[in-house]
Amino acid sequence: MTLTKRFALLAGLAFLPLSAPAQGQTVTGAGSSFAAPLYESWGERVHQKDGVEVNYQSVGSGAGINQVVAGTVDFGASDKPARPGLLAAHHLYQFPTALGAIVVIVNIPGIPAGAVRLDGPTLEAIYAGEIGAWNDPRIAAQNPGLDLPDEAVAAVHRADASGTTFVFTSYLSRVSPSWKTGTGAGTSVAWSSGAGARGNDGVAATVRQTIGGIGYVEYAYARHNHLPMARLRNRDGAYVEAGPAAFAAAADRADWAHAQNHVVDLLDLAGPGVWPIMSATYALVPLKGNPGTRHFFETGLTEGEEDARTLDYVVLPEKVRSEILEAWPG
Repeated sequence: MTLTKRFALLAGLAFLPLSAPAQGQTVTGAGSSFAAPLYESWGERVHQKDGVEVNYQSVGSGAGINQVVAGTVDFGASDKPARPGLLAAHHLYQFPTALGAIVVIVNIPGIPAGAVRLDGPTLEAIYAGEIGAWNDPRIAAQNPGLDLPDEAVAAVHRADASGTTFVFTSYLSRVSPSWKTGTGAGTSVAWSSGAGARGNDGVAATVRQTIGGIGYVEYAYARHNHLPMARLRNRDGAYVEAGPAAFAAAADRADWAHAQNHVVDLLDLAGPGVWPIMSATYALVPLKGNPGTRHFFETGLTEGEEDARTLDYVVLPEKVRSEILEAWPG
């Protein structure tokens, strides 16, 4: 059983229709594994409500953008917003659907879950291959009282073009000038060390199977697989535990009023209790596309709030959701 199936919700409530009836229509989508559990859940909701069949392939953000550009799917999904030039050239409408957090998972023998504390520069040094053991002084200094083992650090990264990688490497670029000018940020980067795995689920599985492993995944993949997560140092200097309160704190600090096309910056925000690695996940739809696509997202954005919360996403502010639907072309 896939992760998205395990996450899927059963929603049998009746709601008033929002957009034109879409009985019997099929909607296809592809892209972000980060967003896959949410779209699976919304798909079941719209299928039970209106008979719309939603087929979503969790193939990574890069592939999702490529497929919607090629016209092989009704919508693409990406955790990295597409450039305005690409949207204009291919007549696409882009909007966020939910917010989520990237967390750091670890597999360190003898260390309790949630006990390890890391800051951004230390994460950068790990992924740059500069820290080789868990008892390295840079890690030990942040974890007084922890008996860190002389165990090799095994960094795991995404092997596929990934919006999760874009968010994580953008964070490393934000907190480390050397990473920004070296490896940089992108959906796919030239990693100097570590092992690659495909998808959030692949990274989670590899870290679970690797003693000394460390990786970055979307929060739900860590929580539902019971993987230990590190506490991260935020911009205010506090080591924050990953969880809904910290994620909501980050969403509250975002500057939505100045977010062009709703592309909002959620990385390393100041504020008490703020989780430092947050992002939105985006959908890209053709301006003249399948009518069922709008029906799917309209249902999800207006009726799928509880689905999103149950799956550990942060719901978009109501005003933003309304603006997305009002600006929908056609």
